[in-house]
Amino acid sequence: MELTAWLSLASICILGAMTPGPSLAVVLKHTISGGRINGMIASIAHGLGVSLYAALTVLGMAVIIQETPWLFNIIKYAGVAFLLWLAFKALTAKSALADLQVQNSEASWQKSAYEGFNIAFLNPKLALFFLALFSQFIQVDASSQQKILMVATVGGIDTLWYCIIAVVLSQSSVLVKLRANTHIVDKITGVALIGVAMRVML
Repeated sequence: MELTAWLSLASICILGAMTPGPSLAVVLKHTISGGRINGMIASIAHGLGVSLYAALTVLGMAVIIQETPWLFNIIKYAGVAFLLWLAFKALTAKSALADLQVQNSEASWQKSAYEGFNIAFLNPKLALFFLALFSQFIQVDASSQQKILMVATVGGIDTLWYCIIAVVLSQSSVLVKLRANTHIVDKITGVALIGVAMRVML
């Protein structure tokens, strides 16, 4: 792959990662509740989910998903259900700062990884996005190295961006302010997730 083509691909991936959405909400949630490590675990797991979709797209599986409506619908509605579940958890979360100790004890690494991965994996629009994106950069006779480079670029940029977000948000001064307003963050996140779920469903 030529350097100019790779830079174009990387630029689009950076803009895509920086666009606020449910992924940011999940990373924010786990950074607030569990700290830097949890936020970074959620970020890495999210990057793995994105990389998986990118790899499937390169292998042609996204076309199968696109041309098999029932499979696409299963993934889509599973994604909607997951978003609504996260929204419910956010809207019903305990708001008192005194309950922060309890929230921290519940913020396991496994939960951070699970939600970080699923917020990407249960988003079928990623498959269609990569199908449209990769078709602009990959040739019919593309080598394995080129395909690996494209997948690594997508997954690497996504992981790096959200890890940066987790590190910045976990700075003591920022984290104290976020935790002091946890109830507000939760309510905004819950409403945003419902909006995203409705948009996906419709």
